[in-house]
Amino acid sequence: MKNFLNPNDKAEILERLRNVQPDSQRRWGKMTPHQMLCHLCDSFRVAMGEKSVKPAENLFTRTLMKWVALHTPLPWPHGIPTRPEINQQGGGGTPPAGFERDRQELEKLIERYARERRDFEFGAHPYFGRLSDYEWMRFGYLHCDHHLRQFGV
Repeated sequence: MKNFLNPNDKAEILERLRNVQPDSQRRWGKMTPHQMLCHLCDSFRVAMGEKSVKPAENLFTRTLMKWVALHTPLPWPHGIPTRPEINQQGGGGTPPAGFERDRQELEKLIERYARERRDFEFGAHPYFGRLSDYEWMRFGYLHCDHHLRQFGV
């Protein structure tokens, strides 16, 4: 299963990221392409302990939902609400600045997140709780893939 431990999978995501344009049409949801870049940046910052998010985990999200999301080939469903702290639609998400600047920031965050030797410790996922390194690498890939598919790339 694809994840950021595989350099080819990471390269695929970075290449797809470079194909997102400010006017890319969304297939679902409400975010603009620029907001999506900032949302993904915020998500990586949460994982790396640089942005706080109030946990919303429970037995269902820590077990069945986590297993289905990270350990099956099923695509993620559309419309699952994000945490308010990383919500680009009137929540506490980082506001977009410059499109290219924000894309480059996301690329840097992905590179840092996927490094074998990290300068951070993974925290708990707001829905899934504690994740293994493999699960974090799978989550990073899948979250990017989900939002890139949202914009047809």
